[in-house]
Amino acid sequence: MLAAGTRRPHAHAGLQTLSRTPAIVVSLAVLLLSVMVLTTLTLVQTRHSQVIPPGLKYGIVLDAGSSRTTVYVYQWPAEKENNTGVVSQTFKCSVRGPGISSYGDNPQDAPTAFEDCMQRVQQQVPVSLHRSTRVYLGATAGMRLLRLQNETAAEEILASIQSYFRSQPFDFRGAQIISGQEEGVYGWITANYIQGNFLEKDLWHTWVHPHGAGTTGALDLGGASTQIAFAVGDTGMQNASDVVQVALYGYTYVLYTHSFQCYGRNEAEKRFLALLLQNSSAATQVTNPCYPRGYRVTIPMGQVFDSLCTVQQKPASYDPLHSVIFKGTGDPGLCRETMASIFDFSACRGQEDCSFDGVYQPKVQGPFVAFAGFYYTASALNLSGSFPLATFNASTWHFCSHTWAELPILLPKFDEVYARSYCFSANYIYHLLVHGYKFTHETWPQIQFEKEVGNSSIGWSLGYMLSLTNQIPAVSALVRLSIPPPAFMGLLAFFTASTLLSLAFLAFLCSAARTEKRSEHALEHAVDAD
Repeated sequence: MLAAGTRRPHAHAGLQTLSRTPAIVVSLAVLLLSVMVLTTLTLVQTRHSQVIPPGLKYGIVLDAGSSRTTVYVYQWPAEKENNTGVVSQTFKCSVRGPGISSYGDNPQDAPTAFEDCMQRVQQQVPVSLHRSTRVYLGATAGMRLLRLQNETAAEEILASIQSYFRSQPFDFRGAQIISGQEEGVYGWITANYIQGNFLEKDLWHTWVHPHGAGTTGALDLGGASTQIAFAVGDTGMQNASDVVQVALYGYTYVLYTHSFQCYGRNEAEKRFLALLLQNSSAATQVTNPCYPRGYRVTIPMGQVFDSLCTVQQKPASYDPLHSVIFKGTGDPGLCRETMASIFDFSACRGQEDCSFDGVYQPKVQGPFVAFAGFYYTASALNLSGSFPLATFNASTWHFCSHTWAELPILLPKFDEVYARSYCFSANYIYHLLVHGYKFTHETWPQIQFEKEVGNSSIGWSLGYMLSLTNQIPAVSALVRLSIPPPAFMGLLAFFTASTLLSLAFLAFLCSAARTEKRSEHALEHAVDAD
């Protein structure tokens, strides 16, 4: 009887174990279900969520050149690539009338010409973004010369422009006169950016730096100045003032750049006309070998000597109202020979690392893009892209040999002021590039004469905008979740709690089972001892 009684606890323990079995099964099921739901929620929320770009930002740059002002509208994604916006040109408008430097006598009239273009710009930028769209005006060599000649007039013009833009709906950030070096650097940035030398899209449509990409030098010919800029490997050059570092898209570039004031196309022609007047014995009629044969024009002396670029050539008997007749002879050989006199090539004394006027320049290297006045002159010669120097010379000789009466047929778009000067411009470019910058028959074909690439004009303004985007804060992308955040957080909390409770309950059952097993062993040991 005693032995049989001692076995009842085993039967009771077995019943307890069996009674716990459904609880374990249920707890395990709840735990497994909770883990599965949590995993599914996380995958759906992370992999099927939609990333919403933060939209676009806009910027406006007014290129206030010596002969005209051009307005450019740029846009870029609000999130930036390595601190620099991926900028594209969306609109361009040429302001009617001359450059702002011509308003020295009436500064208050300078911004009135902007009105038509700015009205059109307002239609290009979404109204909701007007207040956040920054506007910058950069004035170049024309205003640089005016500031040297009459600083008060230059400041009054800029003040008048600033006053005008305060009434505009945009975020105006000021009108400034940029330096020649800045103009050269920004032109280099533009040329390389639109050629894809800084960024390209990979197979996953993300922006990356092109593997092994080189850079392109930039040649800019404006109305009052001309710039050259190209990347150099050696930073230990003689003239450190012409060497700058540019940081874009996470990379740093070392550039040589120099701006030649008074060597823009318009100022160079004034200096050439002044030279002809100096060399002529006649006071009222002067022959011009660069003007077409059969062309005559009367020009007041004030129009020739109204610039700081020609003030040193002013004759003793100078009268701004006195007019001189310039008679074209269409002599390409004499034109080229006379043209050399407006450069001082002797100042370099045969040095290879010197261009002209004693200015240091390392040897040109790599491809170049020539834009602005370079492109327009080549286009008048029916040339574009790259071509041999011999082709340029032959086209120049052919064009300069035509009479004035033949030019309207030769030129698709005829404008007297430009048409009469294309022969001058072509021969001027020859001396500048060959004897100045030292391009040879071998390196000349590396120059591409271009106006634009894609829909973007080549000039300093896009590079200016790219540099300024480093100062414009980026906007983070928005994420649209597959499950609304409140519902997602509620489900996440519920199933996390279910998982933790299931684990806690299973741990409790395991602990209780181990305690009972120890009690059973102790009881059996006591019974056996009795």
